[in-house]
Amino acid sequence: MTGVRELPCPRADVTREDGLAIGFQRVDDYQAPRWPDQAAPQQSQLDFGVDDLDEAEALLLQWGATKPEYQPGGDRWRVFADPAGHPFCLIRG
Repeated sequence: MTGVRELPCPRADVTREDGLAIGFQRVDDYQAPRWPDQAAPQQSQLDFGVDDLDEAEALLLQWGATKPEYQPGGDRWRVFADPAGHPFCLIRG
């Protein structure tokens, strides 16, 4: 990662040296997703591979993530939500 690039609109990009970027943008009247409930569906899904699920989980919870009660991945993967409610997964390996 090369860092965060702030743009003149309410958006920021996280970029790599090769140009790959993930953009984030504010939305008026935003409603956080309530996974797995689709009344307010998720807008994106990111999965992150980690060596140690328990260690990564502890760090994420410390940093403000939440862990939904529904966990369909068993010991292979875990679902979390960032502080704004966006779901993402940690995958063993």
